[in-house]
Amino acid sequence: MQVKVVSLEKCGATTPTIDLVKEAAKEMDIAIDFMHVIVTTAEEAKAQRHIGSPTVQINGRDIDPGARDVAQFGVT
Repeated sequence: MQVKVVSLEKCGATTPTIDLVKEAAKEMDIAIDFMHVIVTTAEEAKAQRHIGSPTVQINGRDIDPGARDVAQFGVT
């Protein structure tokens, strides 16, 4: 399972989110392929489907079902 956290460089919620993702995987005994991607441009945000910092995706899909159809991406 691929788990990706997409964030802005100075997002204060990123580190706790990464810790939570890794701890949850460990507690459930699930092997994950973890990746953290920092976006700095609007183009990167669109390519990574960054809708807010941090964005968490599992196998390329946002963990929030309501966010999966969002088409506005950004770095602000």
